[in-house]
Amino acid sequence: MQSAAAVVVGLLLLCSGCATSSSDLASGDEADSDNDPAEGVNRAIFKANLAADHAVMRPVAQAYTDHVPEVVQTGVHNVVQNLKEPAVAVNDLLQGNVKHAWQSVQRLAVNTTVGAVGVVDVAEKWGLPPHKADFGQTLAVWGVGEGPFVELPLLGPSNPRDALGTAVDMALNPLTFVGGAPATYASVATGGANFVDVRAQHLHDLDELERNSLDYYATLRSVYRQHREAEITTAKEPEAQGRVDISVPDTNPVTAPPADGGK
Repeated sequence: MQSAAAVVVGLLLLCSGCATSSSDLASGDEADSDNDPAEGVNRAIFKANLAADHAVMRPVAQAYTDHVPEVVQTGVHNVVQNLKEPAVAVNDLLQGNVKHAWQSVQRLAVNTTVGAVGVVDVAEKWGLPPHKADFGQTLAVWGVGEGPFVELPLLGPSNPRDALGTAVDMALNPLTFVGGAPATYASVATGGANFVDVRAQHLHDLDELERNSLDYYATLRSVYRQHREAEITTAKEPEAQGRVDISVPDTNPVTAPPADGGK
């Protein structure tokens, strides 16, 4: 389960925001390199990840897209999304976004029951669309910096903060708490389904990005950082999005001196 989930997370990070053109990313790449102290090692890991994608991940996703009926693909996507809702709700609460947390709880309840264990996204039809929240994002809301860029085996582009967040989010998978052989088999199956679903969604995006990039590693590094920063900015949006201020109040506020200068 963990290895399958790791592949999924890596693909999510690789794929997110891939519609951005390589020319739009060129200006940000020089700044990126300043925070990539292990670039030599990262590039070697990236090369291995890319080889695995070309040999296994992409062919499987292409076959899935070509031969599995669209209605089945939609059902797989919905089930995978439903299993993420507990982690989303927990992270919403940790970020102070009570409105979004309640929405995730409602989505889980509706889709698990009326939606046949999540196969049908009834909640979205009822005005409760899915949204994303993860623990790396939560740490960023709490003020934890991202640290240096790292390329992780199978997990792809990341940083120390998001790597920790990924581990926590994996642990929040509800199947983790069930135990027993059936839950283990279900975890492996849904982890693999998640991998295929994510990769299939970005077959053409990644092909186009790789084909048009002078430096695919640098391009994906910039894509990852820009997309991640956008997600964190969204999580930090004020109460208009349902977020409660969870910052620690200043217990020693600076007060203005008396008008007479204290005399």
